[in-house]
Amino acid sequence: MKIGIYGGSFNPVHFGHVGLAKWVIEHTDLDELWLLVSPNNPLKPAGILAPEDERLEAVREAIKAIPGLKASDFEFSLPRPSYTANTLRALQKAYPEHEFTLVIGEDNLVIFTQWREYEYILKNFRIFVYPRKSAISDQKSEIRNQKSEIRNAENIVFLDSAPYFNISSTELRASNRK
Repeated sequence: MKIGIYGGSFNPVHFGHVGLAKWVIEHTDLDELWLLVSPNNPLKPAGILAPEDERLEAVREAIKAIPGLKASDFEFSLPRPSYTANTLRALQKAYPEHEFTLVIGEDNLVIFTQWREYEYILKNFRIFVYPRKSAISDQKSEIRNQKSEIRNAENIVFLDSAPYFNISSTELRASNRK
């Protein structure tokens, strides 16, 4: 089976996450898309996350009626912080019969070379990249013309026809504090 891994804090999960996940499962060759709830993100400040079990339950509730989508707590039992390369290795070991594809936003592609063992990910996994607000502007060409090893990677697929959802968890948290 072809499994997409859409990882994130989902703090909180929102219609943008769900809409994109639904689009990906309906418009790509993936058999399933796992929304992998990260217990903690090494690139985000500590202390801003709701409890992991609450975030997982919220994701389950948000996608329960959408075929092909699955909420996953796979990272909950892995060493922390959660590095994508380690997660992908553990997934391959636990599910050798599956082919995994990483799903990330263009904002993450900008900082992809800061990810731990990004070369390993780039070499061993297909990566679907969806548009993000930061990439809609003039930065789009800058993102795509960055470091040659990323720009020329054969396994990166830009999901240019994916819808753009003008929402972020950061914005939602900020509006809830007001």
